[in-house]
Amino acid sequence: MGVNPMSSLLFVASLFDDQPLLVDISSPISVKHVLPSAPKRTKLESSGDDDEATAKQAAQDAKQTTCVTIFTASGNHIFAGTNKGWLNIISTTTHLPVYSTRLSNGVIIFLRLSKSGRDMVANSSDRIIRTLHVPALDDPRLDWDNISIEVEHKFQDVVNRLSWNHVAFSSTGEYVTASTYKNHDIYVWERSHGSLVKLLEGPKEELGVVEWHPHRPLVSACGLESGRIYLWTITTPQRWSALAPDFAEVEENVEYVEREDEFDIHPISVIQKRRLDREDEDIDVLNVVPTKAGEDEEGEEEGQHAFRMPVLLDLSDSESEEEVIAIGPGTMRRKSPGEGREWMNGTAEHGLNGEEKSTRKHASEATTPTTNGAAPSSKRVRKR
Repeated sequence: MGVNPMSSLLFVASLFDDQPLLVDISSPISVKHVLPSAPKRTKLESSGDDDEATAKQAAQDAKQTTCVTIFTASGNHIFAGTNKGWLNIISTTTHLPVYSTRLSNGVIIFLRLSKSGRDMVANSSDRIIRTLHVPALDDPRLDWDNISIEVEHKFQDVVNRLSWNHVAFSSTGEYVTASTYKNHDIYVWERSHGSLVKLLEGPKEELGVVEWHPHRPLVSACGLESGRIYLWTITTPQRWSALAPDFAEVEENVEYVEREDEFDIHPISVIQKRRLDREDEDIDVLNVVPTKAGEDEEGEEEGQHAFRMPVLLDLSDSESEEEVIAIGPGTMRRKSPGEGREWMNGTAEHGLNGEEKSTRKHASEATTPTTNGAAPSSKRVRKR
């Protein structure tokens, strides 16, 4: 039995030995409308030339009975499953089927819509759970003769061939849950991939109805023998870092060394005085204080006394010791690529500038013998 979601005074009931009824109890005298169980045949099927086949088809339709009925989300249509595996969509206004399709060869024993009303799950006696996408049935542009409701996924236990007691959607419709016949496990499938993602191990008794919580990750099931309600949920880890922004989580105990005045209790007057003293401090925002990083960008005078870290190169790492020269105590640098190759640029003497060549010229003249036969002078000129 299903109640109309838009009116609690209108419900539909599928009877065991009779046709389903749509009952309206809004008036003092209840009004009952008999709904058909025979599927709607297409024009091609109903206009057959073979009278014998048509009579046979009519006899088969007469044997069909409705096993389960539910309302759509809007309450304007009814989904009805028959004992021959047919799914009928019946209008609540005309009480006639507007669309029919065959889902299975077995009895459809259970139908369930998702929270949005756009997805449906069907359980049948062939031990297969089917999910279907429901079109917008209230769309006035919908052509009932051209729509097609196809099966999205089929869920079953191929190994054990288990039957299913009850089926339910999750709150978001992303998962399908089913309890098993003569078993104590609950199966959870994911609709996006159509695969089994979890097997919930229950108690030692068979479970009947299984339901999801409408908002939380919580599954409940009822035991058939004891009538107890069993709950399954996820274990949420404690997130202590959410208590404070500077809270740090540790995997093991860490010894904490507190500051000397960290937990001291000061009078309110002292705290207020410290706060006022900090407010009276003058902040220099005009002068630029040179840093230790190097010279100032505007000139070299402010960075003359800047601190520089001396670099002592490891001579063993260089290919030749001649590539590294000393420029100060404990400070060395590498030679530039063209240093020591002035002769390649047209200079007469290697590595000598103009002043050094002039000095050596005077030194050679001082050691030249005189014309009067005097002994050569032993005086040498040394560059300083």
